[in-house]
Amino acid sequence: MLQAIAAGARRALLTVLVLACAGAFAQSDRQRAPGFTQRAADSRLVIVPADMELFSISAGGVQEPRADWTQAAQVHFKAALAGQGQLLGVQVPELREADMDELAQVNALHGAVADAVFIHHAWGILKLPTKDDKLDWSLGEAVQPLRQKTGADYALFFWIRDSYASAERKAAMVALALLGVGISGGAQIAYASLVDLKDGRVVWFNNLQRASGDLREAEPARETVEALLKGFPAVK
Repeated sequence: MLQAIAAGARRALLTVLVLACAGAFAQSDRQRAPGFTQRAADSRLVIVPADMELFSISAGGVQEPRADWTQAAQVHFKAALAGQGQLLGVQVPELREADMDELAQVNALHGAVADAVFIHHAWGILKLPTKDDKLDWSLGEAVQPLRQKTGADYALFFWIRDSYASAERKAAMVALALLGVGISGGAQIAYASLVDLKDGRVVWFNNLQRASGDLREAEPARETVEALLKGFPAVK
């Protein structure tokens, strides 16, 4: 119960941040860790299945998980990534569901670290003086099982939460707008992190926080993938 409450509180906080700073992380050297520029041509990449969940927003603003939407979104997202092979470079065989059961902790850790990178680095308001405005975050030794299992040099992680206004919510938005009161609809919040599996460093990061985007259909999902991979480091 406490975990569910905490997760709901985090989603609410992130939605507030979305509305406060809609847009994508500015494409700059701040996306990359100090000293990191490119991946070696022969480096191998493992794409970790996205930590993804989709929600419907009720008339009262409650986010209700939709397993059917999430399942469809995973299919569309995976297909869109398959179309980015030239950008992503040499990839190792994809992880199976059984593998992810074993590696669930590192995927959850990435979500927590990505939250911190967004809040303290990409967002640019709650900066940490010790970071000197540099991308200086790591997943540490937690990535070693992933490296041992796949033999990859880098891992690409995704954390995505997407919400959509229900018909009742849309009706409430219209009705309140007539009274001069604005309430929000859905929001797309997503992180993409490239992690060096030798030491766990996050060497590249991008995020989306916007009131647009739709992962429930193939073409909009492709646009989301392209937006998340904007500025992704090329191989030499």
